[in-house]
Amino acid sequence: MALHRAAKRNTLPIELTTRDRWIRRSATKVPLTTGDMPASSTDPRTWSSYKDATASSAGVGLGYVLSDVDDIVCLDLDHCLNPLTGRLAPWAAAIIRDAGATYVEVSPSGDGLHIWGRADVRQGRRIRRPDGTAVEVYGTGRYIAVTGRRHGSCPSILADLSAVVTKLTA
Repeated sequence: MALHRAAKRNTLPIELTTRDRWIRRSATKVPLTTGDMPASSTDPRTWSSYKDATASSAGVGLGYVLSDVDDIVCLDLDHCLNPLTGRLAPWAAAIIRDAGATYVEVSPSGDGLHIWGRADVRQGRRIRRPDGTAVEVYGTGRYIAVTGRRHGSCPSILADLSAVVTKLTA
């Protein structure tokens, strides 16, 4: 019963929680170690396990470091979600539809989304949309703030986002 409750509480994909690529973050988005010292998105010596990061009280929240040792990526959709109504901007809904069954969470701001998955992204890109909003695509050398606030009924798995990344960066 306790295992079932723990699994229900933790909505994060196991592909993320089993890797030692966790940091803490400050309110101003500075990456921190679990000991409240500066961390680096390129120095594994400053990263921790999920268990240690969640147990730490440093900063205001968690972050996950994207690294070139695997193909885990994050698509960061800015200003696409109405935090009062939950309504999704049509352009973001199209990206989520194209992403398929993968883990999506609400960003710390409450008006953005992080779409987690797998793809070969070696250089991050910020794609400015005509309406002023942006989509960022990252796969290495960055950390992403993690909230654990699942968007809708998305699964706790990482899907192949290669086609979505190709479409966004074409």
